[in-house]
Amino acid sequence: MDKKMTYEEAMNRLDEIIAVLEENKATLDESIKLYEEGVELAKFCDSKLKSIEDRVVKIYENGTMQTYEGDHNGTNDSGNQ
Repeated sequence: MDKKMTYEEAMNRLDEIIAVLEENKATLDESIKLYEEGVELAKFCDSKLKSIEDRVVKIYENGTMQTYEGDHNGTNDSGNQ
């Protein structure tokens, strides 16, 4: 998985994986690889969402918009380090 992937790209790829697995046309080995990729994508998306939640809480607690340096993974909103 590309660590510079955006949340939207990860979700789109996850949708693709789900569609392939639901069709039951992949081999067992392909299905396992897709499942593993899907788990990693789900973790990535969860991490991104938690980061955004933390950011919103911080903004709410401070009562003003603050410059935000990055999320848990050391990336900023554009996904760059």
